[in-house]
Amino acid sequence: MATDLDGTLLGPDGTVSPRTARAVARVEAAGVPVVIVTGRPPRWLGTVAQQLDHRGIAVCANGAVIWDLHNDSMVGSDPLDPLVLADVTRRLRSKLPEVAFAVELGTAFRHEPIYQLGANVGRPEVSVGALAELVDAPAVKLLVRHPSYGPDELLSAAEALLGDAVTVTHSSYEGLLEIAAAGITKATGLARVAASHDIAAQDVLVFGDMPNDLPMFAWAGHSVAVANAHRTVLDAADEVIGSNADDGVAAYLEPLFP
Repeated sequence: MATDLDGTLLGPDGTVSPRTARAVARVEAAGVPVVIVTGRPPRWLGTVAQQLDHRGIAVCANGAVIWDLHNDSMVGSDPLDPLVLADVTRRLRSKLPEVAFAVELGTAFRHEPIYQLGANVGRPEVSVGALAELVDAPAVKLLVRHPSYGPDELLSAAEALLGDAVTVTHSSYEGLLEIAAAGITKATGLARVAASHDIAAQDVLVFGDMPNDLPMFAWAGHSVAVANAHRTVLDAADEVIGSNADDGVAAYLEPLFP
């Protein structure tokens, strides 16, 4: 079983409900591997892992990082090369001059002065720098903000500019894109973890809510969207369940793992 976090397994307040924690514990007790598959970096997983009492392998940064929650260590990564970062940021800014950039390094985060931090405000691992400094080292994710574009509009514009040079997606209702190395998605990360358990794609159940979940929906044997999901995810899902506010994932799992 694989699940996204924000908007899917977590409630609107960003926490794991007691009901959801119990449901996930029953799945693990039945011997079924549970894999967190998230756009979050490893540095944002500790609290959720504690709430779930979960210490397995997580797929982070939309597939760019495989992280061992047991000992807080990296199993593998597929970062963006600095040359690619420099080229992508140059191309985006030349056509969309209002964009602001940040890079996710896994355990640290760097951003331009004009980048709006959001949930990263006040975090000790966050630092500011010029764009040239941001792109001079490998990064697991490039983040792109635009002050007036919506996420779907910004995604279309970026895909037209960048083609298949990188993987571009989004997981919010803001003008914020998440860019990974070419071909890297939640599906590639999940496939890597499933293979380590000798589990075939058709035997994987996935839950999600946003466009960054679409690759693993296409890869897995059965895909389930929560009711609050993005329209593209609702259309792609094999099933639609209750919202994250209503513990939709827990309600789905309870009859399967009584």
